[in-house]
Amino acid sequence: MSAPIRVAVTQAEPVYLDLAASVKKACGLIAEAAQNGAKLVAFSECWLPGYPAWIWARSVDFELQTRYIYNSLPIESEAMDMVKAAAKENSIAVALGFSEKSPSHSVYISQAIISPQGEVLLHRRKIKPTHMERTVFGDGTGADLNNVVEVDFGAEHGKIKVGCFACWEHTQPLLKYHSISQGEVIHISMWPPIDPSMGVNHPGLWSMTADGSQNLSQTYAIESTTYVLHCTSVCTQKGIEVLKTQDGLACRQPGGGHSCVIGPDGRRLTEPLGDGEADTEGIVYADLDLTKVVATRGFLDIVGHYSRPDLLWLGVDRQPKENVIAKQYKPAVQEETENTVY
Repeated sequence: MSAPIRVAVTQAEPVYLDLAASVKKACGLIAEAAQNGAKLVAFSECWLPGYPAWIWARSVDFELQTRYIYNSLPIESEAMDMVKAAAKENSIAVALGFSEKSPSHSVYISQAIISPQGEVLLHRRKIKPTHMERTVFGDGTGADLNNVVEVDFGAEHGKIKVGCFACWEHTQPLLKYHSISQGEVIHISMWPPIDPSMGVNHPGLWSMTADGSQNLSQTYAIESTTYVLHCTSVCTQKGIEVLKTQDGLACRQPGGGHSCVIGPDGRRLTEPLGDGEADTEGIVYADLDLTKVVATRGFLDIVGHYSRPDLLWLGVDRQPKENVIAKQYKPAVQEETENTVY
């Protein structure tokens, strides 16, 4: 049995629509988490360069969308190299949520798990953006079903399987079952800034509120018997002004921060930052006893002893899908005959 491992869950505001400044802030948070003994630090959905919350206020905003694309992060870039270097310099694993820019300038809700050695061990895209997110982001593909990777934390902690999902991927039963089948032990649940519920008559969905999203993360912890790092970001008044979300369904007032750590039986293990104000920035820490995962799985293992694969099973297609596929030609083979001259 390995020693308890300390994890860090950020609750911070990016510098909205400014990739360079947001990367600099991310590197500072990575260093801070490591200085406080954490071996893994988690960031929220699209933390680089911030979640495009204006989509919940208006469906089209050419100006902000163009700025957003320019400030999104290519997986192969100097900005990503800076994050990888921060992980390596501080010997800490990083779970990063970011808007990924493709060579053709499409953007995707993406996640990366970077090792303490500074290597990108996992890179995936959200399988299906949620509702208005589809006005900005493209879909993931078969390879993005692989959302769990083994991270080497060294002699003290050994190798631990770490996985991640973005936001409402936690509502997808088949996707969750596939994730659980990969044997993860620590799960990062990435969310945007989340507003509190405004009552039963509010037009928004409760499942998109702070309570609703935490409920989904706790449900995932119960189903998977993993530790869940529930990570949300913050949107202050400055962020609201940049994103112009005063009249929208999200980020209409300062707040959004509800980060916490959830145990493998679903209980919340950490207290809110500061006085519980949702616009408080900081880092939530917890020391995880991984033997509790094993103990809980003695009761509940839905891909093992508590399953019936003879009755119910899941089929998947993990192959990536490409837009352009070169046709393969077989070289012509000259048939040998009796008249062949050598």
